[in-house]
Amino acid sequence: MNKKLRMWELNRLTAQAFSVVEKIPLVLILDDIRSFENVGSFFRTADSFCIEKIILCGITPCPPHKEIHKTALGSTETVVWHYSEDVENAVENCRLQGYGIVVVEQAEHTTPLHKIEVSQGAKMALVFGNEVHGVKQTLVNQSDFVIEIPQFGTKHSLNVSVCAGIVLWEFSKALHPRLRA
Repeated sequence: MNKKLRMWELNRLTAQAFSVVEKIPLVLILDDIRSFENVGSFFRTADSFCIEKIILCGITPCPPHKEIHKTALGSTETVVWHYSEDVENAVENCRLQGYGIVVVEQAEHTTPLHKIEVSQGAKMALVFGNEVHGVKQTLVNQSDFVIEIPQFGTKHSLNVSVCAGIVLWEFSKALHPRLRA
C-alpha cells in the first residue's frame, strides 16, 4: 500500500530556511500578465522550484493583493520579486548581469522545449507574455533564443501559468542541485 503523505510529513522548508537556501539561477520576467491568479500561480511555482526571483513588468499586478494571494498561498512572502515598468530595460539588465534571455513564445524559429540544452551553472531569464497577445516582438528580437512547448491537440496555446510550470520543470532538471545528482 502507498500511503498519501499529510502536510506535516512533507518536511517543507520554513520561510526562513527558504530565504537562505541556494536558488536556481532563473529569473522569471512577466510582461503584461493581466490575471491576478496567473501571477499568484507564477509565485507558487517559483517557490516550488526555488527560483531566484520574479520581475513583474508593465500592467502585471503586484503583491500584496487578495486575488494574487488566493493562488500564491504565501509564496509572495518567500520569492524575491520586484517591479519594473519597462520590460525592455528589465531584459537588458538581466543580460548585463550575465543571464541568457529565453522567450517562451510561438515564432518562426523556435527550439522545442524538450530539445533545449541548459548547461549546469547557466543563468537564464525566462520571459512570459500577456495571456492574449503573448510576448512582444521587441522582446523576441532581444532574445538569445525562443522556446516553444510542442502541442498536439486542437488548441494552439496553454494558460501562461501552466506553461511556466512545464518550462520550469525542464530547466530545473538541468539546474537544480538535487536533480543533478
